Amino acid sequence: METLLIILSILIILLVLLQSGKAEGPAQIISSGNSDLFKERKERGSELVISRATMILGLAFFVICLVLSF
Repeated sequence: METLLIILSILIILLVLLQSGKAEGPAQIISSGNSDLFKERKERGSELVISRATMILGLAFFVICLVLSF
């Protein structure tokens, strides 16, 4: 079970690194200039697949952590 947790961790890290940045620049992340950051922004194609895979693997990671804690 711990091996599966390690594999999931590595896959989640890889998928997060593959995702494109939603901000236009590092300064906009910190500043308040990103008020319309997600306005009219839709994920399509491979971006959608990576986003959903990240969500599913994150949920699986969470469930496995809960199971291992009992």
